[in-house]
Amino acid sequence: MNYKQTLDYLYARLPMYQRIGAVAYKADLNNTIAICKLLKNPERKFKSIHIAGTNGKGSTSHMLAAVFQQAGYKTGLYTSPHLKDFRERIKINGREIPKKYIVNFVDKYKNKLEKIEPSFFEWTVGLAFKYFADEEVDIAIIEVGLGGRLDSTNVIKPILSLITNISYDHTNLLGNTLEKIATEKAGIIKPKIPVIVSETQDKIKQVFIKKAKENKSQLFFADKLFVHIKEAYMPKIGITSHLYKSGGEEPIVLIDLLGTYQKYNLAGVLTALTLLKKDFKIKEHHIEDALVEVKKLTGLRGRWEILSKKNPRIICDTGHNKDGIKQVMRSVNREYASKWVKGKMHVVFGAVSDKDVSEIFALLKTNKHFASATYYFCKPNIPRGMEVPVLHKVALTQGFKGEVFSSVKEALKAAKKAAKEKELVFVGGSTFTVAEII
Repeated sequence: MNYKQTLDYLYARLPMYQRIGAVAYKADLNNTIAICKLLKNPERKFKSIHIAGTNGKGSTSHMLAAVFQQAGYKTGLYTSPHLKDFRERIKINGREIPKKYIVNFVDKYKNKLEKIEPSFFEWTVGLAFKYFADEEVDIAIIEVGLGGRLDSTNVIKPILSLITNISYDHTNLLGNTLEKIATEKAGIIKPKIPVIVSETQDKIKQVFIKKAKENKSQLFFADKLFVHIKEAYMPKIGITSHLYKSGGEEPIVLIDLLGTYQKYNLAGVLTALTLLKKDFKIKEHHIEDALVEVKKLTGLRGRWEILSKKNPRIICDTGHNKDGIKQVMRSVNREYASKWVKGKMHVVFGAVSDKDVSEIFALLKTNKHFASATYYFCKPNIPRGMEVPVLHKVALTQGFKGEVFSSVKEALKAAKKAAKEKELVFVGGSTFTVAEII
């Protein structure tokens, strides 16, 4: 089989959560354990950092990978979902896994894997671990797919665990309270392995404190160690964060990842690097040089990404749950406070069918820019995509106005045509909506 045939085989045979939803979710680690045993436990052959959370996992993973790369370490990076090409999920030093490796892996193991009957994600985790072991990476940054406790990646024994923001998402699988969701995320905490929580959330901090105590693991709340004072403008980058250490007066580092939410992720990253300096030769200049080029070093896309700077200004973001949307709204407010944007906002919006979009629209209504925007409703081109008439009906009940389109690209085309000079076009609502236009 060639690469396309290999992917078609996998998509056809293996359940994939991103495409079909909850029926693809396996609530145990048995399949992953069996896959790792078949592959001679590659996950034990490299050091790793494990990252869980509702929002911020991807940005945090890419920032850490960029720093290790800049410091000269051979760095594996496993993330999900992909935006354009499956190979985005598995990288070493910013380079995607070769097509040939994937084809050979499937050819070699498909008969035995079929007996295990893994999900798409379980299979992908095994592929990533085997690739990182074969390539003898110095460190692998492993992002949880969904949850933590029962996620396929949770078979690793990392040197550090990191948990980002906790918010309501996948409540049908993880629980309908923040405490239940946090408990699932806290499942990545391992005995005597240090754990960092990026953002202190009073309602759930005891969940992490209790779990860390049970495992005799050191626990650090990153936002108590680092304090964000203000933002700065860099001509070549745009708005970026100045980060100050608690009590300090001099800025420590600048980052090229836009969006107000990056301040929480950055605190977690710097706390992690502080803890790991004893094991890795990471200098301050490695951190500084890497964090202003995260996107270039790792290929990260879709996080408050500016696709066009003017006429009109087009920005996309993959935030798709309540907390992610709150952060998007803050970033939009910042755009309107800048010299770049004025006038009406145009929103290209598509969602997935298992998302409670009524909650999202209720939240958007509280923001004057989103509340008065013109909407261009569309369906991401995946089986899980929410049908446009359904999406449009919910939007109308919340008082939002807009037109329906047959595809994301048609919606964006119409938004660009309607937008006047210095008006803002925003594309979001789902990772898969963003994926179709970048």
